[in-house]
Amino acid sequence: MEYLRRMADVLLAEHLEAFGATLIEGPKWCGKTTTAEQKAASVLKLQDPDTRAASLATAATKPSLLLKGDTPRLIDEWQDAPVLWDAVRTMVDNRQDVGQFILTGSNSVDKSKIFHSGTGRISRMKMYPMSLYESLESTGEVSLKELFDNPKYYIDGKISRMSVEDLIFAACRGGWPASLKRKTKQAKLLIAKEYIDSICISDISRVDNIQRDPDLMRLILRTYARNISTLALKSTMLKDVKSNFESCSDTTLDSYLLALKRLFVIEDVDAWCPAVRSATVIRKTPKRDFIDPSIAVAALGLSPNSLEMDLRTFGFLFECMCVRDFRAYSQSIGSHIEYYHDRYGLEADLVLHLNDGRYALIECKLGSAEIEMAASHLLELKNLIKEYNKKEKQLLIREPDLLIVVTGGQLAYTRDDGVKIIPLGCLKD
Repeated sequence: MEYLRRMADVLLAEHLEAFGATLIEGPKWCGKTTTAEQKAASVLKLQDPDTRAASLATAATKPSLLLKGDTPRLIDEWQDAPVLWDAVRTMVDNRQDVGQFILTGSNSVDKSKIFHSGTGRISRMKMYPMSLYESLESTGEVSLKELFDNPKYYIDGKISRMSVEDLIFAACRGGWPASLKRKTKQAKLLIAKEYIDSICISDISRVDNIQRDPDLMRLILRTYARNISTLALKSTMLKDVKSNFESCSDTTLDSYLLALKRLFVIEDVDAWCPAVRSATVIRKTPKRDFIDPSIAVAALGLSPNSLEMDLRTFGFLFECMCVRDFRAYSQSIGSHIEYYHDRYGLEADLVLHLNDGRYALIECKLGSAEIEMAASHLLELKNLIKEYNKKEKQLLIREPDLLIVVTGGQLAYTRDDGVKIIPLGCLKD
């Protein structure tokens, strides 16, 4: 299958131009190795069964031997031999050149197993499952970068090819590159289910060599999935888990959730807490989120047919898909994502911050009936910031550069009040 362009391609090229080595982190099966191979001149795969034993033995005695080869040299799943981190750092110091190594890893490594952080030698970048634009489903007629950079950027009339049914299937299938290679829809849907099985049966214990219960892991994933795109407290989730697994303690839940984070399975959205309200008013609980909506679908045992009959549930999954895509698209422009929600019900599902201080307030709403309410929330929050700045003369808060409602509809347009209505199936980086 022809290689499909990834958002990480440009970012990887930039890192190789600036640093001696680059670590690509992200969930397994998201395409890290394939993307790295596009730039690599030689490859070492530590999980290749034909050479694994010899590679690990060499790493234990003289790891520098594994670094020999044309550069950039790719070391795939480097965490299987953590000593290679310090070996790479030392080799970069010795060679004093950029673009020497690419490391890939599907779980973060205990810092106690490495001696040096790699600062200044080894850069880090994140990869996500494929966005709708990367999987060739979004038309890409509306550029996120252009929205920020060009005030006259005209989006009206841009049309998405994706119906609600298409969006539902895309969320169930997920952004896993392997799923695009399958011929039938049923086969495409099996990838996410297999992903869940792999996590529960082996990965959750292998990540830190602590034996964990697969059944409890499935319960925790199901509970997390039921609370996707919400501000559910950990205590609430623990109560849900204990209703089926009484022996699960707070400490146990923390251990399982930490393992899921290290495997890049869950990635919550943190709260944006500007000073426009009392600190006690603004919600600070992380918004619960998976790295890809298909994980939640598989954990709950849902299907495209069942979600077509339950659009309320799909609304939460749709927001998760929006988060995944915005995280991918914003890599090329440098950003991070938060959310805003206060006790008065004022919210922005996403706050997309650029490194230069610009930001967008974003609401993710599946249907057109929700657009008016979503737009009113964004405008009210913008006005709240304006009123704050009138009273506060020193520590001013920048007003949002963009107000966006991302929808499951098919037509992009700009409202008279300036709010951009954009189908998810139109967006690109």
